[in-house]
Amino acid sequence: MELLYKKFLFNKCFILLLIYMLLKDKIAIITGGTRGIGFETVRQFIIHGAKVALCGSRHETVDKALSQLKSEFPQTEVLGFYPNLTNEQEVVQMYNEVEKKFGKIDVLVNNAGVSSSTPIEKYTEAEFDKIANLNIKSVFVCSKAVVPFLEKTKGVILNTSSMVSKYGQPAGTMYPASKFAVNGITISLARELAPKGIRVNAVAPGITNTDMVRALPREMIAPLIKTIPLGRIGEPKDIANAYVFLASDMASYITGDIIHVDGCARA
Repeated sequence: MELLYKKFLFNKCFILLLIYMLLKDKIAIITGGTRGIGFETVRQFIIHGAKVALCGSRHETVDKALSQLKSEFPQTEVLGFYPNLTNEQEVVQMYNEVEKKFGKIDVLVNNAGVSSSTPIEKYTEAEFDKIANLNIKSVFVCSKAVVPFLEKTKGVILNTSSMVSKYGQPAGTMYPASKFAVNGITISLARELAPKGIRVNAVAPGITNTDMVRALPREMIAPLIKTIPLGRIGEPKDIANAYVFLASDMASYITGDIIHVDGCARA
């Protein structure tokens, strides 16, 4: 009897798990997926039933991320790539490989990006170009190239914006400028691609507990927390959950939105 009861509980838990797999059978590509918010988004997509291909900037970081994921999810196959995201030919080659392996592409998460806090008088053209290329051009290139794939599946493009796209920041002007651009790309593509059945949204994280933030002194973090009505900084999972929702069929009538996940910071 005890054995039957345990079996019943196991089956019940398994059924509940299946019910809450919001991305079951979805195929997703996530850029900037080797660390921080991107890595946690990969994790949550896998937990919710998706198969994922992640992108990183270097072979070493991609291999490290794949090793961690395969250790945690040994039954799940995860692909890794490190293309130049501003090179359309390399991006299309990656998409073709993912489609060949998994049969389709349902979701693209344009998460790769780089921040900046350089004062304007010290800004160089090289830094400007670096941020513009990764934060803007890569979003354009990856989105443009994925349209033929997502048109088949009525898929989703999700972009990473930032709270600074709304409020700006006291230095590093090109970073908020790039995120303003991401918002513009998101809203415009949503209007353009809606007739093809493709949804386009963005997530705008606030201050989040990533490696970069954890490295800051406590005296720098405390004043930041005071600007957040919820009284804490965000966790990578808080942001990843927003991507999961927007990628799922629960968000099937949401497109052209910038979802702020920032605890109402500076609002």
